[in-house]
Order: sequence, then structure tokens, then C-alpha cells
Amino acid sequence: MPDADAYALTAASVKNVEAPALAYQPPAPKNYNPRLALIGAGGIAAAHLDAYRTAQFDVAVICSRTLARAEARRDEFFPGAQATDDFDRVLADPSIEVLDITPHPSDRFGLIERALAAGKHVLSQKPFVTDLSKGEDLVQLARDNDVRLAVNQNGRWSPHMAYMREAVRSGLIGELTSCHTAIHWDHSWIGGTPFEDIEDLILFDFGIHWFDFLASLVGTGAQSVFATKTRAKGQSARPPLLSQALVSLESGQASLIFDGSTAFGPLNTTYLGGTIGSLSSTGPDLAEQQVTLTTQDGRATPHLSGSWFNDGFRGAMGELLCAIEEHREPGHNAAANLHSLALTFAALKSAQDGTAIDIGTVRTWPQAG
Repeated sequence: MPDADAYALTAASVKNVEAPALAYQPPAPKNYNPRLALIGAGGIAAAHLDAYRTAQFDVAVICSRTLARAEARRDEFFPGAQATDDFDRVLADPSIEVLDITPHPSDRFGLIERALAAGKHVLSQKPFVTDLSKGEDLVQLARDNDVRLAVNQNGRWSPHMAYMREAVRSGLIGELTSCHTAIHWDHSWIGGTPFEDIEDLILFDFGIHWFDFLASLVGTGAQSVFATKTRAKGQSARPPLLSQALVSLESGQASLIFDGSTAFGPLNTTYLGGTIGSLSSTGPDLAEQQVTLTTQDGRATPHLSGSWFNDGFRGAMGELLCAIEEHREPGHNAAANLHSLALTFAALKSAQDGTAIDIGTVRTWPQAG
């Protein structure tokens, strides 16, 4: 009969080793600091502007359909910027090279299309599009006009996800075989806010960050997904706060668990298993995470600095600016983001139908009735 160790009842002792230094911090261009325009001055705009102020990016224009809102954002974050409600004027200004476009998806497509046609580089708020075909059209338009189009999947530059991603890319755990995320937190604050009107709030608006994280690790390697959603006992918010997804990978597996109705004892964990090592991250919330890298050499626990807000937003814009400066595609380019959206759309459809869905077969956001 196998001993206790074979049944994982006891853990082998592992020595502590120095953590490898990885480029997980938000990137910044070396000599490129173009004039930027922020389009849309809604709720999320404050996070963008706060990050850009910290990074000392040159926000020259803040544009909103409501001029007073643009003026308020300007006064709070970039007093020297111009506030306007004239998008055409922004497009016609040759000194503005990069646009950060933040309005809701229903309004965003046309704005991105016009910006690309005008020769502007664009950072699009997530979700990039709600129709993969329209996304492909925008990707082609960017190529035709030789401009860069990126998506503000800011979670990629949260310290723990950024470090884990770079560790995988560096080959520190070999070939990825598993990716498992479990988030247990209280999302009941959405009650009485516009978020309560989003039926697929957890899998789509929130979960898209983790579908994108998975896609950033496996690319087109995700094959199918089976997802569920349900209301938690006692929850007061309207949309289901419990969701989960099982993803089949090429020679691997992944899972995402979102317990959005955990009133006490929040916990957030991520585990990546590979052929020669593993990565784990755990903590009470997304701001406080401890990453551990384990290989045959031992166990390393890097000391990470920063936070998702505002490093995530600084990283999304910084990577785009670096890509423009270096004449390359950004890591969060729109073409790659379509893989993230294909996985997300398939998960949403699976949660509706109760069946596994092949990635790529759902081309549009399957909104719940």
C-alpha cells in the first residue's frame, strides 16, 4: 500500500530560494510621451486619469458629450488640459496621437472606427466589442491605417497576475497544464446601481478579467467551456452572484470560480501548474496577494509592490505607448483580445444553455433575456 506521501497527506519539505526578478511592473516608454485624449468622462474615467497623472502622461484633452463632466474631470486631474464635447475637433487635431476611448460598448464601436480612420492610436475600454466580426473589422482598419489598437484589460498589470504571467512566459514552470482561480468576495454593493441591470455581471463585466488572463497564458489553446450561474441564498442584488466555468485546454484544464455573495472571510486564490513547477497567489482580496513560485530548486516568494488600481490602468496605456515607440504590436492588442472575448462569449452561452460550448462558435455577446 502506498505511504501517506503518495496520497498527498503530507507535503515534502522545500527549501526557500531567492525569487527571480521579472518585469511585472507597468511598462513605460523611454522617450515617447505623446499628447493623449480621454474620450468619455464617466465613472471609470477617474481611475484612468489618476493613473495617467501618476505616470506623468500628457493628457491634453478630455472629451465628453456632457461638457460639464469633462470640465470636472479636467479640473480634478489635469487642470492644463482642454475640456470639450466636440469629438470631431479631437479627431481633427494633428497633435493628438493617442485616444483612450471609454464609453459603453454600444457607443464605443463608432468612436473607435472613426479614430482609427483618422490615424489615431486607440486604447479601448473593455469589453472591446460585443460582436467578434465587428472586432475583426476594427483590427483590419487599424492595420490598414498603420496604427495600434489595444484593449484596456487592466487586470493584466495587477502585480500578482503580471508576475505570474511573466513567470509563465519566461518558462519558469515549463508547459502550462492547469490554471485555477477562485474568488470569494461580497459583490452586494451593486444593489441600487446601474450594475444591477447587468444580468451577466459576474461572468462578463467582472469575470472577463480572468478569462483574459487565461487567454493571455494559453492563446488559442482553450477548446471548450462549461459554465453555470445562480443566485445565492439570501442575496438581495438582482443578477446571479455565483458563477463558475470549467475550461478544457490542449493537454490541460482551467477553472474559474466566482462567489460574489461571501459576506465574511473573503479569499482570492490563483494556481498555475506546469511541467516543471507551479505558481500560486493567495490573499484576502485583489489588493493583497502573496505569490509563490515552486520548482525543483525550491520555493520563492517575491515581494511585489503596487496595486491593481492604479497600476493596471497605467500598465494598459504604458504598454500601448511602448508598442508605438518600438514599432510593434502591444501585448494587449485587439486581435489577441478577440480570443479572450470568444472564451467569454462561450462561457455566457454555456451558462444559459447548460451545455459545454466550443470556443469560437459564439460570435456575439449572448445577452440574457
